[in-house]
Amino acid sequence: MKINTTKLAKDFITENVKDGDIVVDATMGRGNDTLLLKTLTKSGFVYAFDIQKDAISSTKDLLIKNNLYENVSLILEGHQNMDKYIDKPISCVVFNLGYLPKADHNIATTPQTTILAIEKALNLLKQKGIISLCIYQGGDTGFEEKEKVLDYLKKLDYNKYTVIISEFLNRPNFPPIHVKIIKEI
Repeated sequence: MKINTTKLAKDFITENVKDGDIVVDATMGRGNDTLLLKTLTKSGFVYAFDIQKDAISSTKDLLIKNNLYENVSLILEGHQNMDKYIDKPISCVVFNLGYLPKADHNIATTPQTTILAIEKALNLLKQKGIISLCIYQGGDTGFEEKEKVLDYLKKLDYNKYTVIISEFLNRPNFPPIHVKIIKEI
């Protein structure tokens, strides 16, 4: 199997999330990350956010199909408001930036709401908690979002956070990049 951004993200999440964890899918999409998180947390709890009803419906169907629609909250809300729903330390937050696959490409994440969501996620993370961030560059706003998010992440205190970027240099068409963030203290 050829390595891609999705595999890098899945491996990072799988290595760090365990049974009983409280986790967040900040960009629910079609539910694949929500399903992965629920599979890993078992008795834990998954909060999943999206601004489109279609994402909620797709994710709910996927979870029900896999008998994993317990201890999950699917929230029709922007990820920048996650702190309104979560008041416990969390182990992992997953972001897949861009737009909902097979939907309106004009509805997409924005640099402003994404950076605010990352700030809130960092505050909610427990020590050694992680953020997995897939940045899909290109399209109408992808390049701008990538630059602004990476500029924000460069300024994080290295004593508190480790930020690692994985990108493919020899692939065409601006492949997505994966960012791993670990809260050290």
